[in-house]
Amino acid sequence: MSDKTTPSTTVPDSGVLILIAEDAPEIAEILAAYLARNGMRSVHATDGARALEMHLALKPDLVLLDIQMPQVNGWQVLSQIRQRGDTPVIMLTALDQDVDKLTGLRIGADDYVVKPFNPAEVVARVEAVLRRSQPREDRDDRRILRAPPFVIDFEQHEAVAELDGTTHTLVLTLTEFKLLAQLARAPRRVFTRSELLTTCLPEGDTLERTVDSHVSKLRKKLEDLGIAGIPVSIRGVGYRFQQGS
Repeated sequence: MSDKTTPSTTVPDSGVLILIAEDAPEIAEILAAYLARNGMRSVHATDGARALEMHLALKPDLVLLDIQMPQVNGWQVLSQIRQRGDTPVIMLTALDQDVDKLTGLRIGADDYVVKPFNPAEVVARVEAVLRRSQPREDRDDRRILRAPPFVIDFEQHEAVAELDGTTHTLVLTLTEFKLLAQLARAPRRVFTRSELLTTCLPEGDTLERTVDSHVSKLRKKLEDLGIAGIPVSIRGVGYRFQQGS
């Protein structure tokens, strides 16, 4: 992964943008891959000076910032980012001392992850920090999710399908609603059965094959409306909202 192209040519068209400021390319590549699986874009800076340039030019939604960076270290990068505004920052470091954590939090870091880390945990922390930093009016907007042909209202626990100019209210169980909503939040992401079991099914359900049963019932209801192929089965893994990679 290279950061030598100009910022305007390195960024995909839409979605949350994460700036990975990390001088170890193998770590940056792993983080970028995990972020992409969760529907997030990323760009990579290999030193602190470049990170500051890209932060200014691209205005990322969040920065994953290594402390031990060439040219300008992570503390200095964080300090300058805070002088510019309130972009969320999660510090990445091999240092595991309370004084370092306190320094980062005092300067204005939003979270702190110690290497070696589980990249899935880093993504979870990114999502949590983004939720906390979202302006209230934007959080309110998230009560309505539009994932064509569906419009999902989280406050009313209601989902409708808009087909050929006609709105159809879906008659779903709570579990079916949760499954549809979870998959629609990240349409290209593949959710494992275990993930869906944890997030969408009642606490009493502990068997992953139970997910298949609920998905099958959801798919049948959608097919009855003429909506075919949702959710998509990924053999041996789980489910995705829609076709495509």
